[in-house]
Amino acid sequence: MKTVLLAAPVHPVLSEGLTAAGYQLITGEKFSSSEMQAVLPAVTGIITSTRILLDRTALDKAPNLCWVGRMGSGMEIIDLEAAREKGIFVCSSPEGNCNAVAEHALGMLLALLRHIPRAFEEIKNGQWLREENRGHELEGRTVGIIGYGHTGAAFAKKLAGFEVKVLAYDILENPGQPVYPYVQLAPLEQVLEQADVLSFHVPLNRETRHYFNEAFLAGLKKPVYLMNTSRGEVVESGALIKGLTNGSLLGACLDVWEEEPLGKMSGSVRENFDRVLQFPNVLVTPHIAGYSAEALYKMSKVLLEKLKQTV
Repeated sequence: MKTVLLAAPVHPVLSEGLTAAGYQLITGEKFSSSEMQAVLPAVTGIITSTRILLDRTALDKAPNLCWVGRMGSGMEIIDLEAAREKGIFVCSSPEGNCNAVAEHALGMLLALLRHIPRAFEEIKNGQWLREENRGHELEGRTVGIIGYGHTGAAFAKKLAGFEVKVLAYDILENPGQPVYPYVQLAPLEQVLEQADVLSFHVPLNRETRHYFNEAFLAGLKKPVYLMNTSRGEVVESGALIKGLTNGSLLGACLDVWEEEPLGKMSGSVRENFDRVLQFPNVLVTPHIAGYSAEALYKMSKVLLEKLKQTV
């Protein structure tokens, strides 16, 4: 019997598709670490998000594993080299939640520029403050996108109606995403010189861990709004605090943090997190940018289509 471990929530389009392909499903999204380890020897496939770390040790415990499907993007949770050595097919579904991430990023940016969360809290406390909440418009600004993959391109598309200039930087000369008329692929130096808003949409790897650090901060030519809806470790929290303190950062929109969730933060990381929350020009959400009902369906459907070649 072929067996699939569902270590992440999925839409019925995926679970029913796998069942129709002859798989027995093990729902393990709430498994403890020991429960997860116990079922690995029996599984043929795994559907995961960030629930399980599939390093070489874990893959060694799954001798029958043929494939891994990643809900969303971010392959840092999988040892891809070990998977290749073992002939394990690995795929992800960034096409499925890139629109959700893009909408969330745009919503956070507009909310920050116009003081919407702060004004709402003041209203609930009986305050009706108008002049104190005079905000800024997005129109006429330059938005720098760092990482022009699925989510970076989706965010650029959402900016179409705001009459902004978009500069996109990617380590690939041809990132393979649509370059809209108002988007210019640019070197990093130009982005740092001209951007009013910097938005990170990069995977987490050796090159991007703490990509935003004090050296990056020092390279900014003018104050910017910083956005990160990619991975928490892309932004070094000490550099973030320094930028918010000295004015190099006009504000920040953060959907991710260096360690997640709150209960798993080490002492220094939690201390920096708490410090950031004290800045009035910061918005933080609990890694929900890619979490929408529609994204759950689209990611599941994308994975099923990609897995058809192996299931």
